[in-house]
Amino acid sequence: MAELRHYTSLRVGGPAKKFVDAHNEKEIVAAIEAAGDSPILIIGGGTNILVADNGFDGTVIRITNKSLEAEIDACSGATLSIGAGENWDEFVKATIARGFAGLETLSGIPGTVGASPIQNIGAYGHEVSEFITRVRTYDREKKEIKTFTNEQCQFSYRNSYFKAHPGRYVVIEVQFQLRMGIESNPITYAELAKKLEIGIGEKAPVVATRKAVLELRAAKGMLLNPSDRDSWSAGSFFTNPIIDAAVAAKLPADAPRWPQEDGRIKTSAAWLIEHSGVKKGDSFGGARVSSKHVLALTNAANATAQDIASLAKSAQKHVEDTFGITLEPEVNLIGLNLQ
Repeated sequence: MAELRHYTSLRVGGPAKKFVDAHNEKEIVAAIEAAGDSPILIIGGGTNILVADNGFDGTVIRITNKSLEAEIDACSGATLSIGAGENWDEFVKATIARGFAGLETLSGIPGTVGASPIQNIGAYGHEVSEFITRVRTYDREKKEIKTFTNEQCQFSYRNSYFKAHPGRYVVIEVQFQLRMGIESNPITYAELAKKLEIGIGEKAPVVATRKAVLELRAAKGMLLNPSDRDSWSAGSFFTNPIIDAAVAAKLPADAPRWPQEDGRIKTSAAWLIEHSGVKKGDSFGGARVSSKHVLALTNAANATAQDIASLAKSAQKHVEDTFGITLEPEVNLIGLNLQ
């Protein structure tokens, strides 16, 4: 049996009953159909999952297809169709090297292209949904290929139609529309603007923007480094909560507030955690809050999955007791819960 700790960035997780590497669309569909009605777990880079210590009693399918189709026009830019198994940051790096702009603020996010629409990944003021035109999937219920337009994906903050229907759709390929250019989109995130030494709303060279984003992520322990256990995490463990205005009004004056179109307020999970008494370096068993950022829970000393879940529960309880807000995990929990 394959030990899933070898396939996740947290380096925890027990055995899979069956493990399959699927290198192309034909192999992906065949592996899914061979599993029948038994449970399946789709993984890519294993960077956004926490798998229980007793493993997964079903078929784990690791998507490794890396196909590429490109249509490039000097005026309209590039339409790129990328296999779900392609490493996300390698893809971003390649687009910049080829003179395309748009994805630079999403540099350094761990994982694969196929995971990007499910979670609607985002960072530093932008989300991947801004650049996706189509998502090609396999529908497990109807046993057929189904392609979604951007609108049909129903993207929202760290959410999508695929995430709302867990287990039904397996992403095979994602199509992106990028523009040609050497300048970024307007920089709207204050921390990044400061790093680039520009004003909010101004543009910067794409290459410089990527470099700044990678440096910011590294400083927060959000870049995976095999030699640094303080980076052995699944990235941000919790999403930034979106709360009613009345709840936001009860927060301290210095709590971050980002108004949403529906009248609700998004606030910072990291701020809530830090101001509820949780500190960098706090630990439970072998799990530890990163010394660089409280949103990263790390495998600091041969942690078990339960160690990490217990540390997450503790942070969640601190925030709920202090502010009455329940943090929701961004990490996908496999065989575990925080209840």
